[in-house]
Amino acid sequence: MSHDFAAQQAETNATYAEMQAEHGLPDIADVDYFFVPSNEDADWRPLADKLTRDGYACEYIEDEEEGIYLVATLQDQVVSAEGIWIGEEVATRAALEFGFTPDGWGMEG
Repeated sequence: MSHDFAAQQAETNATYAEMQAEHGLPDIADVDYFFVPSNEDADWRPLADKLTRDGYACEYIEDEEEGIYLVATLQDQVVSAEGIWIGEEVATRAALEFGFTPDGWGMEG
């Protein structure tokens, strides 16, 4: 099954608008993109290597409550729906190639 980037972008835009309306968002922030393995053979290391070369800081998390996931962070990003989507699309394309699926985004800043 192919990934539905249009639906993902629509969800990102809706989430951004909701967060902006409810809380307001900073002008600049570190944006975190979350990815989960789509199968037990998925190896996070080559994905982290690829994303690191693309400018993301990566951390692999194994948490009893949250499960296993990879966080790919773009630091000091101008916060806009379009900017978040650009980073998300690049990271998602790489994640899909390495057996991971997108699981949302968040930010600190």
